[in-house]
Amino acid sequence: MNKHLFAGLLLAMPLSLAAAPQSVNVPLPAPSATPSAAAPAPTAAAAFAQLDPAQQRQRRSDYAAWRALPEGERERIRQAAARFAALPVDQQQRLRTQFQAQDQAFREGWRLGPQLGAEFPKLHGLFGFVPPQQRDAVLAVLRQLSPAQLAQLALVAQRTPPQERDSVRSTFLTVPAAERDTWLKRQAGQ
Repeated sequence: MNKHLFAGLLLAMPLSLAAAPQSVNVPLPAPSATPSAAAPAPTAAAAFAQLDPAQQRQRRSDYAAWRALPEGERERIRQAAARFAALPVDQQQRLRTQFQAQDQAFREGWRLGPQLGAEFPKLHGLFGFVPPQQRDAVLAVLRQLSPAQLAQLALVAQRTPPQERDSVRSTFLTVPAAERDTWLKRQAGQ
């Protein structure tokens, strides 16, 4: 995936990850005939209050996902956002449209950050439907993996039959960090 598409994907997703948490995409009122310098700009809280309840829930969820990312991942997103902002508006829109045309599960995977988001379509079979009580443990383990380990885990996920996914996922979570490489290689058939 090229760098611009990556940046576009990150920003086109429903998250407000690249922006400061208090920024909100609220349509601006039409400019008046006589602009008033005395009219204060709406505060973030006022803009948030103008959103409907579903949009507010989405913003809260977006912010929670942003806060859950390691700082290194957030920095990668900020850099991607800067590259994306430097693109012409028509190219930004084209990337947003291309991202929105993707399957929702794919789009939601990007909420996990650049490293896991890039692998999520391949990991979805094994980790797309994690029981709530395993979610934090799964994310903690997945974020510890190197890119090579994620690639091996993607092979495991793609080769695991649906009826074995819960068992394989549970076993994977119990493997000590020092033994993960060996376990992944064995499971991936390498």
